[in-house]
Amino acid sequence: MDEKNLNMYLPNVKFEAIPISQLVSDQEYQRTLSEKHVKRAAAHFDLHQINPVKVSRRDGVNYVFNGQHTMEIVAQVSGSKETPVWCMVYEDLEYRTEADIFANQQKYVKSLTPFEIFKANTEAGSNKQLLIKKLVESYNLELVSFPKANGIMAVAALEYIYDRYGYEILSRTLRLCIGAWEGNPQSLGASVLKGIAKVLRVFGTDIKDDLFIDKLGNVSIKEIIRTAKERKGGAIGYSEAMVLEYNKKGHSALSIQKLHVHIPPKGSSSTEESLKEAFAQNQSSQQSDQISQTVAEMDHENSIPEDSQGTDQETSISE
Repeated sequence: MDEKNLNMYLPNVKFEAIPISQLVSDQEYQRTLSEKHVKRAAAHFDLHQINPVKVSRRDGVNYVFNGQHTMEIVAQVSGSKETPVWCMVYEDLEYRTEADIFANQQKYVKSLTPFEIFKANTEAGSNKQLLIKKLVESYNLELVSFPKANGIMAVAALEYIYDRYGYEILSRTLRLCIGAWEGNPQSLGASVLKGIAKVLRVFGTDIKDDLFIDKLGNVSIKEIIRTAKERKGGAIGYSEAMVLEYNKKGHSALSIQKLHVHIPPKGSSSTEESLKEAFAQNQSSQQSDQISQTVAEMDHENSIPEDSQGTDQETSISE
């Protein structure tokens, strides 16, 4: 194939630095401008993340069909709409073609997975990701993109726990998880890790590590998963399932009601006050927990075979 034929794969465009004031983005096919997104991106502005604005020049007018948020972000950061942005200018497009390109621009784009983003951040030297990676490896675990023993796929959950609850709770979460289930891939899923972290955040030193490992280690992770899914969706169901097991044959039961109190992010001085206030408003919580405990024990005696349980090695944080 000669050079002339190869050039047919180059779009007929040219690059120009055009002032934002000379760009138009009021076409009907455009999405509504998100002021919230513009403000958030402007607050974390990075010149290296600015992509060229795609422009269709029709009748001497520069119509933006991809990049309206980009130009608004630059205008806000620079404080002027006379600021130029690099534009990829098409001279031969019709309106309907612009709309078609806009509608299908993300159709075949492969989004980065949380694992890919995490890995790139470690290569970029990000302190948070490097710290989490080092912590994971200190427990003889590894970050992986596929299920395996002692492997964690749920990197987004690790970041969530670190951001919301702090380094110490993340470390303790991994220690209890490994102690109880010895690196079973299902035990290292997002919901399980976040469930443990929430229990630790709510009950703190009331949770005895050796007792947690002993009691939860005597229950298969598949049974924890089943109980969690029967109770509530997301990580809260896992927290409840773990507290139920922890409370068995104990002299002083932990209150499941405390798990439903809003937990402020780490560093908030109102956390303990919030827990005490909510608990004080629920005088019958102890009785409710005892009933839940009895039901759970009855269910345990009639449990279904473990082989029928599903897996929980997800990476999402949507819970």
